[in-house]
Amino acid sequence: MYFAPVNGYYKKILRLSLPAIAGLSTQMILSLVDTAMVGRLPNAEYALAAMGLGVLATWALVSFFSSLATGTHVLIARKYGSSDFDGCGNVLNNSLMVSFVMGIIVAVFALTAAHPFAQFFSADKKVGDYAGEFIFYRFLGLPFFLLTVSYRGFFFGIGKTKIFMISAIMVNILNIIFNYFLIFGVWGAPKMGVAGSGFGSSLATVCDAAFYFIMSVRPKYRTKFRYFKNIKVDFSIIKEIYKISLPVSFQNVFILLGFLAFIAIAGLIGIKEQAASQGIFTTMFMSFLPCFGFGIAVQTLVGNSLGAGKRKLAMIYGFETAKIATYYTLTLGLVFIIFPEHILSIITNDASIIEVAKTGLRIAGFAQIFYATGVVLSNGLQSAGNTFFVMAAEGSANLLVFVPLSYFLGKYLGLGFAGAWAALPVYIILYSALIYWKFRFGKWKSDTNIKHG
Repeated sequence: MYFAPVNGYYKKILRLSLPAIAGLSTQMILSLVDTAMVGRLPNAEYALAAMGLGVLATWALVSFFSSLATGTHVLIARKYGSSDFDGCGNVLNNSLMVSFVMGIIVAVFALTAAHPFAQFFSADKKVGDYAGEFIFYRFLGLPFFLLTVSYRGFFFGIGKTKIFMISAIMVNILNIIFNYFLIFGVWGAPKMGVAGSGFGSSLATVCDAAFYFIMSVRPKYRTKFRYFKNIKVDFSIIKEIYKISLPVSFQNVFILLGFLAFIAIAGLIGIKEQAASQGIFTTMFMSFLPCFGFGIAVQTLVGNSLGAGKRKLAMIYGFETAKIATYYTLTLGLVFIIFPEHILSIITNDASIIEVAKTGLRIAGFAQIFYATGVVLSNGLQSAGNTFFVMAAEGSANLLVFVPLSYFLGKYLGLGFAGAWAALPVYIILYSALIYWKFRFGKWKSDTNIKHG
């Protein structure tokens, strides 16, 4: 049972990960198209600056609360692995209730704070006005977004990543259409400019929540998981979701703070260096998306295996998934090292920025070879309930090593741009090594009760 052919493992891993990767990749297309539309507005420099500020605020808040998907995903995966289908339905019901209530509370706060926040972080009043409008309209859809987060965790947990792929393609196409209508005022729609981008995204989110609801009422899911027949508030389930999710939320905050600090350090070295760093991070984000897809797959497979009491199988799935993901990062890393100018030309046509950035991209290409192990096995550990360890490893490697070392090498020792970026491989290798050690030797493989921290 545990020693099926390796090809059998690979087939199952790819069946789960490839739809997730496809769905995640559509977000990249949306970002490029949305930026291109806003960049064609009058006073484009103000509009783009406002959108950058608004997207950052959105990403910060959304990344914190979207970790509810992790808690839901992990619990559903375990219960599904143990054939506790009613338990899966109970987790989904409680996750949806928590998500919607929290979404309303946070949305009210965000809507109230949108304009003051935007003005505080903007040096220009017009940019602050535009950004405030974008944030206001974008967060109208927050309660519905958090509903989709819960549904996403449910369908990931039962291994239906194709539903996420269909959802992502649909919502991003709708997002582009709504944004086009509302940014430029097409076909009688109000011409809202930057605010139209935020409002269009909220409308697309409502449609996404409706899509997931329609999927959930299909007979094959409704009758199997019986979530409409067993609706009750279960505080033990809610507590478990939060126990798993909160460390993931803070881990996302640590990542955001670390990269923002690095961008600020690059700015101390020079403006072109700061612009080059932003371009490299954009490129890295695109290359990391498949790793996140493999992470979703391993979270499901490890959770299902643990739920069925097959801990050795859970470990096998973790390492085999990390192996496949490393093939990808190794290939892409070599492309970054050998052809940095060609990769960077996708992001910018400024030759001077490309010239500065290519050294950093080569370093990032080397570093990302090791990233697959960290991101895949960290998802496996989260499925085993070790979310606190993963958070601590991220905080230690990022904020206590990466940020100080980049300043020490780049600014203090005067090694400049290359010196600052030399800290990245140290961070990624250290993080991946900590995660590998915990996954390989941690108590989760032998504990009778799965621990959540």
